[in-house]
Parts: sequence; structure tokens; C-alpha cells
Amino acid sequence: MRRSDKEIQNESEVKALIKKATVCRLGMISGNNPYIVPLCFGYHDNVLYFHSSLKGKKIDVLQKNPNVCFEFDVITEPVESENPCDWSMIYQSVIGFGKAVFIESLDEKHKALKIIMAQYSKRQFQFPDKKLKVTSVFKVEIESMTGKHSGL
Repeated sequence: MRRSDKEIQNESEVKALIKKATVCRLGMISGNNPYIVPLCFGYHDNVLYFHSSLKGKKIDVLQKNPNVCFEFDVITEPVESENPCDWSMIYQSVIGFGKAVFIESLDEKHKALKIIMAQYSKRQFQFPDKKLKVTSVFKVEIESMTGKHSGL
């Protein structure tokens, strides 16, 4: 990281930032082009969980190349100045890398979807097998990640 003064060095702070986030932007490689999508997610034990339709561009891209980059940001607010070159931003962010792995077992899908829902609600949910069979669930085991903040 170029600006070590902005790095979040405490791992528990990085994890807390992920827990505060509502969207994960997942970056993939589609042929020679980058492809990024905002997704609902769950986070548990250094693993990110996602769900999707069984078909679509995201699924096709991940099946061809499971390498991903992910990004979270929270507390974003511009800091104005009279001089446009002095504008800044208050933010916290996390960027990381990993590989996507599709989850096939209904039991594992159920566990993953519970983790996803726990990101957004304290309620407990049940997922009928009929729905699990038509839902793609995948995880990204985090290989590395860094947190960064400014203006806090």
C-alpha cells in the first residue's frame, strides 16, 4: 500500500468494516475484460458467501476463471474545499483477492444462505430445498485483503 498512514493494520477493524458493509463489489475477468458486479454477501471465518441465479454472465465468467477481487466501502463522504484540487473524501474500504468455489450440497447452500442473511438481519430463516436447487451459491476463500481509511 502506497500510503501506509492510511492502512488499517488491525485485522479485527478490517473484519468489523466488512460487517458494516451492505454491498460487496466482486471483480472478475471476462475474457480480456474486467467485469464487476455489486452483490449481497455474507462473511464468516475469512470466507465470503454469495448467491445468484443458476445462469447468467457472472456464473459463466466464474466457471471459466475463479480468480476474483472484491471491494467494500463504508462511511463515504466528500470533503469540500474552495480549491477543487484540495477536495478529499472521508472513507473506509477493504480490497482483497480470492478464488470462487461453487457450493453444490443443499446442506452447505443452506448454511451459506444463513450467513448471507445474517449480514442483513438478526432473524432466522429457513430455505426450502426446492428453492436451494434453483439457486447458485458460491464462496470466496479470502487469500489476502487490506483495509484503508481517510479523514476519520
